[in-house]
Amino acid sequence: MFIVFHKQKIYTYCISIITVVLLFCIAGTFTNKKETITTSATNEKYLPIYKVQTEENKVALTMNCAWNEDDIDKILEVLEQNNVKITFFMVGDWIEKYPEAVKKIYDAGHEIGTHSDTHPHVNNLSYEENVKEIENSNDKIEKITGNRTNLYRTPYGEYNQTVIKVAQDNGYYTIQWSLDTLDYTGLTGNAMWNRIKDKIGSGDIILMHNGTEHTADSLDGILKNIKQKQLEVVKISELIYKENYTIDVNGIQKSN
Repeated sequence: MFIVFHKQKIYTYCISIITVVLLFCIAGTFTNKKETITTSATNEKYLPIYKVQTEENKVALTMNCAWNEDDIDKILEVLEQNNVKITFFMVGDWIEKYPEAVKKIYDAGHEIGTHSDTHPHVNNLSYEENVKEIENSNDKIEKITGNRTNLYRTPYGEYNQTVIKVAQDNGYYTIQWSLDTLDYTGLTGNAMWNRIKDKIGSGDIILMHNGTEHTADSLDGILKNIKQKQLEVVKISELIYKENYTIDVNGIQKSN
């Protein structure tokens, strides 16, 4: 009886130990899976479009509007003379201040994107505040043109995970640039072209601004120089992919 009793006791202990070990193993496996999923989501990198990988000989010219409207008529005249349509990224405050300029640009067949509502440092804003910056400016665009835009350029070219995710969640393509003319620094047209002439190629996105010292009087020469390189100047919507694409670590949009 003594031996039988201890055999049963030992047997019970063994079963208990094995059960505990199995439970720890299962719990450990579940925890590791959970951590892997969380890490993967956390490390996802959101990026804007700096450039487009394309075999077509196209580049997009973009114009930021945030200061004055003094040169808008001249810019539109030059664009018409060169039979070119481009994309204007407008700040909401600018739209409110110069609605007639917005209407002229739209009626001339150019594309309008939002450049935020008040041109803040968006990296310092919450998710909800970023939504308001985009949507409030888009409301102003719609009020004048009758149409909304799905193109967004961040103020100062700043962005973080929140900024880009807000744009994506609300159906916007965030557009940066691959070539900067630095027109806002007062460069002449020749100096602007010298900055980009050896770099420009298919899929590039060029940054310019209205309201600068030489943008309007340099635009004709820049457009003609681009054409001499057998490149067509188009709007952003005619360059980027709308679906089935990826954006690599350098911000280059590629078709899948």
